[in-house]
Amino acid sequence: MTRQKIQIKKIDNVAARQVTFSKRRRGLFKKAHELSTLCDADIALLVFSATGKLFEYSSSSTGQVLERRNLQSERIDRLDPSPSLELQLESNTHAMLRKEVAEKTRELRHLRGEELQGLGLEELRNLEKLLEGGLTRLMETKDEQFFKEISSLKRKGAELMEENQQLKQQMEKLPHVVQAVVAQQGQPSDSTARIRSPADTPQADNSSDISLRLGLPFPN
Repeated sequence: MTRQKIQIKKIDNVAARQVTFSKRRRGLFKKAHELSTLCDADIALLVFSATGKLFEYSSSSTGQVLERRNLQSERIDRLDPSPSLELQLESNTHAMLRKEVAEKTRELRHLRGEELQGLGLEELRNLEKLLEGGLTRLMETKDEQFFKEISSLKRKGAELMEENQQLKQQMEKLPHVVQAVVAQQGQPSDSTARIRSPADTPQADNSSDISLRLGLPFPN
């Protein structure tokens, strides 16, 4: 005769429920002891009956096993903490920034004439107005830069003309300066222009003069 399978549900009969609890509790503690012995496992069991009575089993010490369990839970919390409010705000900020970057990138592609197939007529009109306004500002900025460049070139041209005029004036004065220098270098000095006195005449001149008067040969 096969054993009838017991349906797992609450036993309504109090006496039967108490008997089943005692049998199952002893069997549970026996299995825990076997597991601890065979596998060298550290096991602790806490069981409260329907009346609130505590039954416990531990391969070593229930307190030690519970303390190990608490330490393990704290270690897991440190390794995988729940996100703080600051991290959540930072994550939300990053999500908003990514969304904004995606939108700006899409607008830039539209301005470049890309990915226009999905746009409606109103969006295309707004894009056209945006492009016209941008082109107007571009032309204004270009004209402003052009006029600045012209003003700069005019200023440089005026400076060059002024420098050229100064060089021309200096070249006009150059011949007068050269004549003055040449005239100053051509005048004899005081010692050269001074008239020599008879006492300053060399003896060779006197001897030659006397030789000429007497008709004598000129001494070598």
